[in-house]
Amino acid sequence: MEEEIFRLEHIYKSFGDHPVLQDISLKVNKGDIYGVLGLSGAGKSTLVRCINGLEKFDKGELYYKGEKVEFTREYKRKVTMIFQQFNLLQQRSVLKNVELAGELIKDKDRTSKAKELLKLVGLEDKFDSYPSQLSGGQQQRVAIARALMTEPEVLLCDEATSALDPDTTKSILELLKKLNKELGLTIIIISHQMSVIEAICNKVAIIDKAQIVEDGPMHDVFLSPKAKISKKLIYSGHVNTKLDDTRLIKLIFNGTVDAPIITNIIQDCNILVSIVYADSKVVDDKIYGQMIFRLPYHDEDIAKLKKYLELKGIDYEEVSKDELS
Repeated sequence: MEEEIFRLEHIYKSFGDHPVLQDISLKVNKGDIYGVLGLSGAGKSTLVRCINGLEKFDKGELYYKGEKVEFTREYKRKVTMIFQQFNLLQQRSVLKNVELAGELIKDKDRTSKAKELLKLVGLEDKFDSYPSQLSGGQQQRVAIARALMTEPEVLLCDEATSALDPDTTKSILELLKKLNKELGLTIIIISHQMSVIEAICNKVAIIDKAQIVEDGPMHDVFLSPKAKISKKLIYSGHVNTKLDDTRLIKLIFNGTVDAPIITNIIQDCNILVSIVYADSKVVDDKIYGQMIFRLPYHDEDIAKLKKYLELKGIDYEEVSKDELS
């Protein structure tokens, strides 16, 4: 049975007359890499700031490991955070930046611990460097090492890769995944980028206009998005919005199918298909994906195709252009 680490119940937050969070409820289990996804202004950053106590919510309950949260020093040692802009002290060396968290809690072993953490994040040769001498990715690694100084159980990441290029983003996400596995670290990631959430998270909540509109296991949301904003985030930039009213079919690969599906359809059914969208992701070490293509024009070919997919055990559904936007 999964062990709960966070539970949010009916959280509300407004700035003046402007609601930012409305009736937010979700559960994060120990060991999750939980993504909170939404467009700018949706309320996701305010949500994570409420979790770590930087913002006070107006109404609702927040529980940590079954206990109602009091924002004590001990809680803030166990729940730490990294930010988009790294927040490093420019006048301090890399080692001294990481040591800072240890200074605040009067850790006598802070220097040796900081060195070990810098080695863990791949910066063993940068102890004496200063932030201005580092790349963005290296600065974020310093920030991660600093956040780990208090031996936290949860790491909150607020748009932690938004200022980084794609290759550096990939390396930071790989590091976070490594820390999740090796340290048992629970991670909550706030992002507006679907690619970031897909790359690392096992669960996701999608927030839109201050409300959670969809949440669940990553592969379920990725394969069968229900909310309009979810479809926009997943399909945006991939599906041609100028599609006519041609009937479309979506094939769903749920981690068990590993075969050249389109080639087999063409060879076995003697049907030509036109692909509109295709994507696959590795989630929980299994390959999940979906493919959307135009259905054949003739009813007998459509019937043949559907029968073939059923025989092969491939999940599918008919979709319209409107359902993808």
